[in-house]
Amino acid sequence: MKSFARTPPRLHWVFSRSPLFFVTFCTYSRRSILARAEVHAAFIEFADRAHREFGIAVGRYVILPDHIHLFVAGPDDFNLGKWVGTLKRVLGGAIATGRSHDPVWQRGFFDHLLRSEESYAQKWDYVRENAVRAQLVERVEDWPYAGELITIYGD
Repeated sequence: MKSFARTPPRLHWVFSRSPLFFVTFCTYSRRSILARAEVHAAFIEFADRAHREFGIAVGRYVILPDHIHLFVAGPDDFNLGKWVGTLKRVLGGAIATGRSHDPVWQRGFFDHLLRSEESYAQKWDYVRENAVRAQLVERVEDWPYAGELITIYGD
């Protein structure tokens, strides 16, 4: 029987250095519990520590009431699933859910491996408008829970 590689070998050549991921994850039952100063502060603190201690770079991000979009790049051995799981746990600690016994997070997350600076810009243009589309603010600049922590690509 012929054995096949788990990942096509060409992907290693294309994405071998600091892969850049677009990540989205949601609250359980899409509860509106995220767009708060304490969650934003915990997110920034987690991302700063990840960069200082592990070389993981969070670029642009948007924290909306019921989900988060972010761009993250890590070293060659970066384990995205483990990192997102840890981020969810840390942010869950910053969320006071009252007496609810429901989980804070929906299981899993969505991720997309970006191939170029153009793809990064296109995804960012879309996600940064979420607060306006949801009628939370009139202008993108007015949403306080968004930004860029590490410049991954220059503009």
